Amino acid sequence: MTVIANERIVYFNGGYIPESQALVPYRERSFLFGDAAFDMTRTFKHRIFKLEDHIERFYRSMRALRLDPGMEPGEMIAITRTLVEKNLHLFGAQEDFWVGQRVTRGVLKVEGDNWDHYGPTIIVECLPMPLAERAHYYRDGIPVVVPSVRRTAPDSLPPRAKTHNYLNLILGDLEVRAQNPDGWAILLDCNGNLCEGMGSNLFLVRGGELLTPRENFVLPGVSRQTVMDLAKDLGIPVREADLDLFDGYNADEAFITSTSLCIAPVASINGVTLGKEGQVYGPVTRRLIDAYAGLVDCDFVQQYLDRCPA
Repeated sequence: MTVIANERIVYFNGGYIPESQALVPYRERSFLFGDAAFDMTRTFKHRIFKLEDHIERFYRSMRALRLDPGMEPGEMIAITRTLVEKNLHLFGAQEDFWVGQRVTRGVLKVEGDNWDHYGPTIIVECLPMPLAERAHYYRDGIPVVVPSVRRTAPDSLPPRAKTHNYLNLILGDLEVRAQNPDGWAILLDCNGNLCEGMGSNLFLVRGGELLTPRENFVLPGVSRQTVMDLAKDLGIPVREADLDLFDGYNADEAFITSTSLCIAPVASINGVTLGKEGQVYGPVTRRLIDAYAGLVDCDFVQQYLDRCPA
């Protein structure tokens, strides 16, 4: 095995190898059908955020998809921590990275095949976060755009499972990006209520109360739950609810939560400006950002802003 000093290492089916050597057959079921589950967290100052919570959610996703990785959660956690250690030398002091786990159902076996590996494909990876690419969202706020594409209904595919089958969300994102390259797609659910975006949850603030779409219709993000817990600690009422576009247009504030963004302010929904003119961060959003930054001991807003183009 050739190891390049500046190449990241990935865990792949039992070993730690250079990323360029982690190859899957074209008949892999994830490639053919999106038949896989994954999870993703991030680091703060190179410390992995809530790894145990993410692995717990990962195993719930796999259970819903009837995927068996053949290893216990504790082993997946240990592999993840080892992988991060093996890659730390590639990241600067001011950089952070995504850390993810993927399990597929493996290669579709066909008579006459001669692949090296059958059974589940297991991958653990870490990669740089798009700090510069998303920095402007913290300066200007996120313009949310709602596409015509609806989120897949829960009775078709459980949104609470984090799967490789992202085409529904991708189509919504492509539609929005064609209208506004900076737009962030938030899909409606099958009932016409605000739902979620790619890897992201939505929160509205109305009359001092924090509102977010019900868990039945969204992937319950770990960052989403972190914000709900922080809100309770701060005495901010928080509630899951069915929220339509009328609620969105009339919100006092709104923000997006995700693994990478943590909390990012929403400037508008379908062109309707939220909050006071010229105010990117509403008071409730700011309180929650400060609490989140304190929890992780990292000013993630400044981490992004430092990479904004001049």
